[in-house]
Amino acid sequence: MATEGKSSRPWAILVAVLALLGGALAFQLHRASGSAAPARTVNIAGIAYPYEGRQVYNGLTGIIIQQGWLKQELAKRGVELAFTPIPTAVGGPLINEGFSGKRIDFASYGDFPAIIAVSGGVPLKLVAPVGQGQNSYLVVRNGLPAKTIADLKGKRIALHRGRPWELPFSKLLDANGLKLSDFTIVNINPSATPAALASGNVDATFLLSDGLLLEQRGVGRVIWSTKQAPADWRMRAELFGRGDFVDHHPELTQIVVNAFVRAAAWSALEEHRAEVIHQASRGALPEAIVAKDYAESGIAWRDRFSPIFTPDIAGHYRSVADYTYARGLVRNKVDVDALIDQRFVPNALRDLKLDRFWSAGSAAAAAPAPVSTGKNS
Repeated sequence: MATEGKSSRPWAILVAVLALLGGALAFQLHRASGSAAPARTVNIAGIAYPYEGRQVYNGLTGIIIQQGWLKQELAKRGVELAFTPIPTAVGGPLINEGFSGKRIDFASYGDFPAIIAVSGGVPLKLVAPVGQGQNSYLVVRNGLPAKTIADLKGKRIALHRGRPWELPFSKLLDANGLKLSDFTIVNINPSATPAALASGNVDATFLLSDGLLLEQRGVGRVIWSTKQAPADWRMRAELFGRGDFVDHHPELTQIVVNAFVRAAAWSALEEHRAEVIHQASRGALPEAIVAKDYAESGIAWRDRFSPIFTPDIAGHYRSVADYTYARGLVRNKVDVDALIDQRFVPNALRDLKLDRFWSAGSAAAAAPAPVSTGKNS
């Protein structure tokens, strides 16, 4: 027994040495490859509203929470799912801070703040298109006989600068040979706009679908909207991922993109239209306003939720990058080709057997409409 122990000791020492060498080599290879530590949590930020005593998320984020699929798939890999609620009034800046501080990994939010973040050095990736964009509305105060944007020259217009709807407003001005300096621009938050319009402190305002709410409440009337303009004029919101997270955790990124595509496919079914409108209205706008915003847009219900990348999407983001740089809103022009990451959506469509659910051109939506001069038709 003693002889056996002595003879096996050199082999045990050799095995231990080899194990140590192997571990050291693996550690060096890990460091050289720049691999990140395994993720323990995936954190998704989304616009949230107070509703019946709790915070609720609208859009695809709310559907994902309701379905529970993403949480289950991540749990299989020992990864938790967390959501960060973001108030709409400070949505873009707060999400950008979350990305910059690496407190969030993904967010579905607007084109304007995303471009500003990337220009400032935050390495975002657009990993999935979300929907067909949001309409903007030009609303004038009661008693003002203006019918077009040209009729408002010299007037006071409420416009929250740096928000995504600034771009379609700028395009409307350009199409009519006008400049921002042709108006007195009052830079106020949308929540303060109804009172300013009702009191006559401003003559008009440019907003998203809350512009329809002003009309419903009798505060003003809509004289133009992006429904009368090319599809590219609509504000877009997509699923963005933090660049380093996407590159270091492509498997988890794929699961997140799959969840958004699943939610988009569920929302795109005609039998779910009423539920989608209801969820979009919770804590935000009346259902009638949400439905009216969706109506008369020339976009089929299914195509409204297409996650397919098309050249139009890249073109839209180039126009945002050009505008923010030309107007001095950012110091560095964003490389849109580097921003867009098309690796994940085709895999999601294949994995979920949705290859033929949307047509390849559906994300282009309706054919571009002729540019209106601002007259409500």
